[in-house]
Amino acid sequence: MDRLLILWIAAAVVFAVIEAATAQILTLWFCIGSIGAIIAYALGASLTVQIIVFVAISLLTLLIARPYLRRFMETKKQPTNLDMCVGQDALVTERICNLDGTGQAKIRGVVWTARSNDDSVIEPGAKVKVLAIEGVKLIVEPIAPTTEA
Repeated sequence: MDRLLILWIAAAVVFAVIEAATAQILTLWFCIGSIGAIIAYALGASLTVQIIVFVAISLLTLLIARPYLRRFMETKKQPTNLDMCVGQDALVTERICNLDGTGQAKIRGVVWTARSNDDSVIEPGAKVKVLAIEGVKLIVEPIAPTTEA
């Protein structure tokens, strides 16, 4: 067997092993390109043509297949009970002051640490709208006028 053929076979095997060992589709394109180069070799093509075939097939399979495969690999976000809190109104139970690092708000019967989205001070009893949840903190904005810090 010619050394060039062994090189292309080894490349295909190495790319296939790397592909099998990873959770991502990383080297599949190069494995397919290597197979194309093996076919070019079998047809008597020169080294230059084999390399061109390898690169062309690798790029073509990457450009054509990757967008389709990504759809299957992307995980769909499953909404949780926390997601239902975003956009809802909450009641401030402890003064919210980002500078002091204080503040709590109650939503759906649960008291959360709360921070203002615009660094405004929000007094207890005020209604706020939940904009986001970051970790275990509600990011809120006042619904009614508030006192500025």
